[in-house]
This record gives sequence, structure tokens and C-alpha cells, in this order.
Amino acid sequence: MQRIVVLSGGIGGARFLRGLRRAAPDADITVIGNTGDDIHLFGLKVCPDLDTVMYTLGGGIHEEQGWGRADETFTVKEELAAYGVGPEWFGLGDRDFATHIVRTQMIGAGYPLSAVTEALCRRWQPGVTLLPMTDDRVETHVLIDDGDGGRKAVHFQEYWVRLRAAVPAHAVVPVGADTARPAPGVLEAIAAADVILFPPSNPVVSVGTILAVPGMRDAIAGAGVPVIGLSPIVGDAPVRGMADKVLAAVGVEATAAAVAQHYGSGLLDGWLVDTVDADAVKSVEADGIRCLAVPLLMTDLDTTAAMAREALALAEEVRAA
Repeated sequence: MQRIVVLSGGIGGARFLRGLRRAAPDADITVIGNTGDDIHLFGLKVCPDLDTVMYTLGGGIHEEQGWGRADETFTVKEELAAYGVGPEWFGLGDRDFATHIVRTQMIGAGYPLSAVTEALCRRWQPGVTLLPMTDDRVETHVLIDDGDGGRKAVHFQEYWVRLRAAVPAHAVVPVGADTARPAPGVLEAIAAADVILFPPSNPVVSVGTILAVPGMRDAIAGAGVPVIGLSPIVGDAPVRGMADKVLAAVGVEATAAAVAQHYGSGLLDGWLVDTVDADAVKSVEADGIRCLAVPLLMTDLDTTAAMAREALALAEEVRAA
């Protein structure tokens, strides 16, 4: 049985994973999920990326949004607003609240996030092993102008959801990552993998945050198996979201080639770019990373499965070389 490890953020990673399950139905897939987006709201611990993967693979996602629950209602949010309790900009739905209540209760009872995630997945049966990158608290903050000539740090969710990344980001800091430890099972899954995939998730605040956990990058680089990434940039623009904003904050151009170089040849063995970015292939390969141009738009499940098959085929090509 092929053992595949995937480093995943939220929407892009979750949709890619759905295609990967179709492309490799007999594979043993372990997903290392980003927890830098986690936030505490209304006394509850919210894990947006873990939940998006769980809901998407478990059949409970709001398909049009790509996040949140299907058939959602917002009565609790409206009642909180009536009491003047915010933030109103973060839309937790009634069904979604239940997940966060269970998670917060279990953590309060002493269970680590990895055990809580395993328990939540028993309901959703995502067909993969979903692991948080760490059980320790990590929160991504973004440094922005404060409007008075200075700068201030805000939680990534405030920057992304409330501000819509409309103001320049001067730095992106995964607070707590430098002292975090990989969650139980993470390093073991990497060591046992046959292939490691970086899906078209945000390279700074999703995959990048996972790689910021001490030991993670070294484990992947030292695994001795093909590491294949898929570009989240198509035609010099993010496929979805505002990845260009946070790429700029870390000094990386929003191009398929620049993102590959950001990860580096010491980590990546192969890189897939979209056909519209075929001219990037030579520059990526000049950096020692095998590169192919294939369709990378996840327009439906079939095209996403085709992308996943291309990634696995490139892994075999790298392995043979």
C-alpha cells in the first residue's frame, strides 16, 4: 500500500485531497494540517483548516464557499450580535458551533488537539488520517500599519477575513511555532512515507506555517522520498484567496517559479505548474527541481484527480531518476 503524506491548509488543500482519494483509492493518506489559523472565539477553540479538511472529505462542507457547514444557519451568531458580543466579522454557524464546543470541552478535560481531532474524525470518516501539525498553541499574526504612523500585529484571521488583506502586510509571524513540537504521529508518518505532497495551499500561512514547526522541514528533507508540490499560483495570480499579499510580505513574487524557489531544492524534488506557466519550467529546473506544466485548475473532481495523478506520476519519475 502506498503511503502518502500531504501538508494541507484549508480550502485548496481539502479540495486537492478529495481528488487524491479518487486518484489513489487504495493509498494510506496522512494529512498534516495547519493550525496556525486557529483562533479562540466566544471561549471556543476554532481550527478552520482542520475542520475544512474534515468537513470536505466527510461530506459536510458548504460546497460553494469551500468552508463552513452545508445547510448552515446563524441563529447563535445573530443572538450574540444582539447582545453586542463580537466579533461579527467571523461567521460561525450553528452546526459549526457544535464542533468547536466539543473540541473545547475535550481540550478542557486534558485531551491534546491530536486526540480531539481523531475523535471528531470518527464522526466524519474523512478516509485519511488527519493530524494537526502540533498540539501546542501556534497563531499566525500579520504586521500591518496602525493608521497612526506605526505598526501593529493582528491575528491572521482578522487580516484575512475582516480586512480582506486590503492593507499591506509587512511581516507574517507564526507565534509559538519556534517552541512547538510536531504532534504525535507526524514525524513517524513522514519517516514512513513513500511520497510527500505539497498541495496548492498557501505557501506562507498554510504549508509555510507547518514547515516552521521545529523538526518538520528536516524530517521532510531527510525522508529520502520524492517531495512534490503543486503551484497555488496560476498565471502570476493566486488560484483563490490572496496569497500574493502574504507572499509579498516575505519578499516572494507571486509566480509559480518564485514559490518553488521559496520552498527550495533542498526540500522540493518536483514541482507542477499550470500550462499557462510553462515558461517557468526551465527556471525551476535550473534550481534543481524537476518541473512539468499540466492543468492545475480544480474545476471539478475529475480534473482534481487528474492533478493528483500527475503529482504521483512525477514522484515516480523523480524516484526512478
